Amino acid sequence: MKSVLDALLKRFIYFGSLSVTYSDGTVRQYQGERPGRRAAVRILTAAAERALALKPALAFGEEYMNGTVVPDGCSLEDVLWVIIPNVERGGLLSEDISGRLRYVSRVLRPLNSLKRSRSNVAHHYDLNGSLYELFLDKDRQYSCAYFEHDGMSLDDAQRAKKRHIAAKLNLNQPGLEVLDIGCGWGGMALTLARDYGAKVTGITLSVEQLQVARKRAQDEKLDHLVSFELLDYRTLKKQFDRIVSVGMFEHVGVRQYETFFNHIKRLLKPDGVAVIHSIGRMDGPGMTNPWISKYIFPGGYSPALSETLAALEQIGLWLTDCEVWRLHYAKTLAHWRKRFDGNREKIRALYDDRFVRMFELYLLASELAFRIQGHMNFQLQITRGIEAVPLTRDYMFEAENAQREKARAKTGG
Repeated sequence: MKSVLDALLKRFIYFGSLSVTYSDGTVRQYQGERPGRRAAVRILTAAAERALALKPALAFGEEYMNGTVVPDGCSLEDVLWVIIPNVERGGLLSEDISGRLRYVSRVLRPLNSLKRSRSNVAHHYDLNGSLYELFLDKDRQYSCAYFEHDGMSLDDAQRAKKRHIAAKLNLNQPGLEVLDIGCGWGGMALTLARDYGAKVTGITLSVEQLQVARKRAQDEKLDHLVSFELLDYRTLKKQFDRIVSVGMFEHVGVRQYETFFNHIKRLLKPDGVAVIHSIGRMDGPGMTNPWISKYIFPGGYSPALSETLAALEQIGLWLTDCEVWRLHYAKTLAHWRKRFDGNREKIRALYDDRFVRMFELYLLASELAFRIQGHMNFQLQITRGIEAVPLTRDYMFEAENAQREKARAKTGG
């Protein structure tokens, strides 16, 4: 299979250059027509060469995890800066064909049933809780931070994200009942209760997250305002004044978008406001990388706005505001990578070398997806009624500024 892989790489490398040392010691240089980064890899087994020739998008990640494909005199980041721009261009016939098949078949995949959704969530979010403490911010915000200016710390940028979303929720009086769909470890729900006086119900499908969130509410003496439940949003009956969902829509699945928005409409009071925060893509509907789908987020998919809004329009809800964040997640992931690398030995002690390589590749590939592959974040403000929010966006800026000043006054900054 070495000759097959050699032929594929000759077609594939158009930007930059890649040096490959094959398992038999043969070295090949693949020089692209256009300038770009330089990198080198060593393939240690003939089995890895076969896998790379047949299913490169899946096999590269698997063989890197297994230690049978390794950067040679450079970093993994150098290697991905060569590979990803060439992936964006296309050129691997086998991957082009399988990619088209994955795109067509995405709407034929099984629906994210209650059981399947819980299994998908557990795969990633029920990992050892200590892992997330080693690379996330203090509040364990496992979603895109909001960098209002250069030089912001990760903790400050995550606080800014929550403040920004709260302003869009228009929490104009205490006691509003808020549903937090996919509440994670409870940071958003606790913030809305503590800083805005909201009564929040946070729901998650992760047992580990639920336990942490409940303990945090008790420790902060906010359990009279916040409750956390192990529930799927599709099973809820009650209506709420506000609904917030951060980083959950990516797990809904293409075939479930109209179902999701139907439930948002059902759960939202007539004058209510919902804010949905999601990873998206700027280049139209696509597909999830097979390695990410298999090892990181089973059932996950980053939607394009076009397919999201097409579903929303069918339900009869108002899209009252839409904002696109560019590069904010790339900056967030850079912070996570730095923290992960600084705690590499602790993480290795929790798991093993294979897990460390897997998570390292996930964080780095995700960062580059936002830098060079057209990924972004979007926030949708949704209402049932035409008059549910003020006519101009001034109320958002005023609420956000007021909370920012309160925070400064508390810290003396």
